Amino acid sequence: MGTLMIQGTTSDAGKSTVVAGLCRLLARCGVSVAPFKPQNMALNSAVTPEGGEIGRSTALQALAAGVAPHADMNPVLLKPETDRGAQVILDGRVYGHMDALDYHAFKRQAWESVLAAWERLSQRFDVILAEGAGSPAEVNLRDGDIANMGFAEAVDCPVWLVADIDRGGVFAQLVGTLGLLSDSERARTTGLVINRFRGDISLLEPGLDWLVAHTGKPVMGVLPHLNGLLLDAEDGVGLAGREVEEPALRIVVPVLPRISNHTDLDPLRLHPQVALTLVGPGRAIPPADVILLPGSKSTASDLAWLRREGWEAAIRRHLRYGGRVLGICGGFQMLGEAIEDPAGLEGESGSVPGLGLLAMRTRMVAGKQLRNVRGRLAGEDVAVSGYEIHNGVSEGPALARPLLDLGGRPDGAVSEDGQVIGTYLHGLFDEALAAAALLARLGLEGEGAAVDLAAHRERQLDRLADALEAHLDMAAIEALVSCR
Repeated sequence: MGTLMIQGTTSDAGKSTVVAGLCRLLARCGVSVAPFKPQNMALNSAVTPEGGEIGRSTALQALAAGVAPHADMNPVLLKPETDRGAQVILDGRVYGHMDALDYHAFKRQAWESVLAAWERLSQRFDVILAEGAGSPAEVNLRDGDIANMGFAEAVDCPVWLVADIDRGGVFAQLVGTLGLLSDSERARTTGLVINRFRGDISLLEPGLDWLVAHTGKPVMGVLPHLNGLLLDAEDGVGLAGREVEEPALRIVVPVLPRISNHTDLDPLRLHPQVALTLVGPGRAIPPADVILLPGSKSTASDLAWLRREGWEAAIRRHLRYGGRVLGICGGFQMLGEAIEDPAGLEGESGSVPGLGLLAMRTRMVAGKQLRNVRGRLAGEDVAVSGYEIHNGVSEGPALARPLLDLGGRPDGAVSEDGQVIGTYLHGLFDEALAAAALLARLGLEGEGAAVDLAAHRERQLDRLADALEAHLDMAAIEALVSCR
């Protein structure tokens, strides 16, 4: 088969989900398949076994395909730091920091990495399922495009176009996108997919007939809205938490402007005894048992945002009344006495005061920490695992009371009264036993029914693949690749 590219009429049309489902579907058929995203812009990332950094959704797709994630699967990752600038990850490693205009010029060099990575994957796998970014109809970004049709044209692969009917205007999305493509790009678009459909399909069929007649493109399938589907998000967090009638533990999380790796929250969303509330800008901060400060790509600027939104006063009041605070990665750094960034690695150079809840200082240094780790909760025989993605190095007496023992290397800190906890480890709630022990430290009494996130992912991927198998044109897929 070679390569099939899944593009979308908009961001969040469902490209990542369709690729993940196809990866699992083909892998179940015994096909050697790998995901590929030439360029991604996201703050949710993962660490590969060789120590590279890629988008988290691509790592999930590799899991769906039954293969280890690799930096070749996402050769260009952009991690926004401001509205106009981003950290550029090239071939799994930090290349530098660029504003939009500088990156536009850099794309010629990035293009070489994209094609080389795709070529290496093509030598290892029979099928490559490539995923576009945003929309191929963004005419202002067509020059030097490496994320969508530019890539598809270069490797001469077919494209399927996904549109989200749940947000409305699905026919306008598809017809408008096709209308903005060049003749060759339109010709290589060999199929249309409508995603997140609810209701009676018979009411949609006249529109499908019109769409086929008007565009000359076959509809490869109408995929149903899968209620409750929760898989690792590419980026957007939204404000959807989890409501529980009588929660045993209430956790609130500020949605930072540069929140990163918020997939740490997924096991808490699924926990039947935990009510998770995500608080965006301008919203009242509700009472809670735990305030969780998540990861951040721009720790100092996100800390300034917290202060403007009234979180610092709310945290101090919360602690006076016996509440607990947990900081993860950037959130952990905020708990200290100062955040120093002399080289401006995450924004403006300089030093800012932290919340002062832990006796430590953090200094941003070049050379990002990227590793998958295993260890134990300090003082307990409870195994933990996760991954580290951070620039900062923290020092101070608070670290003498670590949260974790990572193979003889201490991590994190716990205040003397146990109310304030911090760690650099992402994914610390993913394993059920570790989640139960950590939530007990945060105040969850009794036997908590923590979720095994790995088992949950597998069930959700199989559910997704089942839906694709039932609703996609399998004959069209079999025409591309043997799947028997």
